[in-house]
Amino acid sequence: MAERDVLLEVEHLTKTFPIQGRNRERKQFLYALDDVSLQIHRGETLGVIGESGCGKSTLSRCIVSLHKATEGKIFLDGQDISQMRGKERKNMHRRIQMIFQDPYSSLDPRKTVAQSVMEPFIIHNIQPEGMSRLERALELIQAVGLDQYHMHRYPYEFSGGQRQRINIARALTVGPELLVCDEPVSALDVSMQAQVLNLLIRLQQEFHLTYLFISHDLSVIRYISDTIAVMYLGHIVELCPAGDIYQRPLHPYTQALLSAIPPSSPFEEKEQIELKGDIPSPIGRQPGCPLASRCQHCTQRCRTERPELKAVEKDHSVACFLYSQ
Repeated sequence: MAERDVLLEVEHLTKTFPIQGRNRERKQFLYALDDVSLQIHRGETLGVIGESGCGKSTLSRCIVSLHKATEGKIFLDGQDISQMRGKERKNMHRRIQMIFQDPYSSLDPRKTVAQSVMEPFIIHNIQPEGMSRLERALELIQAVGLDQYHMHRYPYEFSGGQRQRINIARALTVGPELLVCDEPVSALDVSMQAQVLNLLIRLQQEFHLTYLFISHDLSVIRYISDTIAVMYLGHIVELCPAGDIYQRPLHPYTQALLSAIPPSSPFEEKEQIELKGDIPSPIGRQPGCPLASRCQHCTQRCRTERPELKAVEKDHSVACFLYSQ
């Protein structure tokens, strides 16, 4: 894995949000991300999965600069984009685009499809080579499965799946290398989810794209991802190829997460792993492993020392003392 071309690298990323405690003189911080490191290889899809509130969306927003990281660095092709400002930062945004979760609020209701798709051309002052902006917008609309007569309609005239296709076309306008997809199919029904996922897979090959794909749906992540990162309370606890994590999950949290998938047959017996105990508070940096209070394998070391994400097998990393040498 290390020999492949790394497009995006996140190093020790931490994001905190200030909160007002009872004592007004003492400022407290909520740790949404705590020392997150990962790599995304060019042309691949990294799926990030975890329960609600684990920091998935915060990670995506830090990468596209909607949130400023508290600590750590983000590299795109070896360049530290976390410190970019002004024109340099604007040019970086042409290389990284985002598809948001809600297809309804992601589009301006006052603009037609053509106006929405062409807007990035205006913002970045791009004139497509050999054609007008409207012609290029039409090409992209057709590439995502819509027709020419959709160009002059407004968002309220489309279904959720069609609106998400428009959002995808708009994201492709500036020719990005990396698409950050923040639960792009969670608001759609199952049949439409499959269509949009297949569309993203086809577009990845056609436009040579790299994806960071965030979801809480295990089946969606399994279908589209090459590599999977499992997050829990702002930490990455396991990172490995997609097939490995379903065949041999190592971290106790990953094992519990996968045990929640219903069996494929009513005659199949499957052990349900229940995580008991209290979820630790995300306020302040807590000592020890974030799963310590709910893990059946917990030792005193787990309560006082935080395990690092380390490779325990080929391309398979886990943050757990069960596998430390």
